[in-house]
Amino acid sequence: MSVNCWEFKKCGRQPGGSRVADLGTCPAAIDAHAAGFNGGEFGGRICWALAGTLCGGKVQGTFAEKLTNCVNCDFYRLVQAEQGKDLQSFKALQLKR
Repeated sequence: MSVNCWEFKKCGRQPGGSRVADLGTCPAAIDAHAAGFNGGEFGGRICWALAGTLCGGKVQGTFAEKLTNCVNCDFYRLVQAEQGKDLQSFKALQLKR
C-alpha cells in the first residue's frame, strides 16, 4: 500500500498518535467512506477532500476553505504524481457518499 498522509506528514493525528489528545483524531485516518481512494488506508490519500485535516499546524475547514493550501501541499503533489491520470478527487469521494 502507498504512504498515507499521516505517515508522510508525521502529524500524529492517526488513532493512537501523539497529537490526538490536543488536536483530535484526523478524519483522514478514520473515514471509512474514503477507504481505498488513490490506494490509501481510510482517507490517507485523499485528505485534501476531507474537512478537519491538519495543514500548517492548524486544523483546516471544508474542502472549499482549504483548497488553495492543499493544491500546493507536498503530499498532494506526491499523490498526484504517483496516480497520474488515475488521481481520484473530491468529486469521486462525494459520489461514493
